[in-house]
Amino acid sequence: MIIYGVALLAICMLAGVILGDMLGVLLGVKSNVGGVGIAMILLICARLWMHRHGGMTKECEMGVGFWGAMYIPVVVAMAAQQNVVTALHGGPVAVLAAIGSVVVCGCTIALISRTHKGEPLPDEEPLIAAAPVVGGR
Repeated sequence: MIIYGVALLAICMLAGVILGDMLGVLLGVKSNVGGVGIAMILLICARLWMHRHGGMTKECEMGVGFWGAMYIPVVVAMAAQQNVVTALHGGPVAVLAAIGSVVVCGCTIALISRTHKGEPLPDEEPLIAAAPVVGGR
């Protein structure tokens, strides 16, 4: 089941890296700018689009869900490669950007949770089917 999500993840990752490189060129930076984040957004959008249009089998959905869950540690590991010490010595802009992004994300989550009640989640099917009872009980 896990192998089904690899092709979709690979396509999204390639598209994200290409778009991140293009964004870096447009901004005049000799680096990939947000390629992994773009790939993650593409993976989410592709999964939702395929699910709505009936192109997602149960196995494929489980595989994409697995790789989507594995994607967050990959992003953290890639971010750990960045040279944070150099960024902090470069000026207060990095600190202000980090604090600003945390504040904006926190405010956005608070706003969404207060204004959008959403629909209740559907009941999940049990993972293990009930075994037939022997002896009529």
